[in-house]
Amino acid sequence: MAKIGLFFGSFNPIHVGHLIIAKYLCNFTELDEIWFVVSPQNPFKEKKSLGNMYDRLEMVNLAIEGEDKLRASDIEFGLPQPSYTIDTLIHLRERYPNKEFQLIMGEDNLQGFSKWKNADIILRDYKVIVYPRPGYDAGDYKNHPSVIMTDTPLMELSSTFLRKCIKEKKDIRYYTEDKVRDFIEKKGLYLF
Repeated sequence: MAKIGLFFGSFNPIHVGHLIIAKYLCNFTELDEIWFVVSPQNPFKEKKSLGNMYDRLEMVNLAIEGEDKLRASDIEFGLPQPSYTIDTLIHLRERYPNKEFQLIMGEDNLQGFSKWKNADIILRDYKVIVYPRPGYDAGDYKNHPSVIMTDTPLMELSSTFLRKCIKEKKDIRYYTEDKVRDFIEKKGLYLF
């Protein structure tokens, strides 16, 4: 049974930090593939701050082009919004019964995990692969049998920082893939 890591996020926009985390997890875990699940609306974020979901999906596709273990997923586009992880996991399990899904999240998300819808069911039914985030501590979750802590390189780069750079007309080369940067510039994204 193929093991699929689900890397949920707004990817607003995707940057090299996301790609480094995904590549590390491909190389150093038992995952066969990683799916970047582009969230149309995260329950913990304001919708108005999000770029168009189709633009964000296209940027993920551009960033991972040619990578055989990385996929972009629009699975949440057709589900009720805001997107709750448990609903997406159940939907994917029904749609792909021959795949084992594991959740990928940063330590910052794990810190507030108890606030998630059906967090106890997620931990009961799925493995959760956690990458470290500067200034966060997984606390008691570190010892949960479903939680796998990794030594993924620490990433301080964020989409918020990237959007700030774009708005201030700073050069974003090396922060994201060239194809993504070109797409952002061509469409005039994140300027306002």
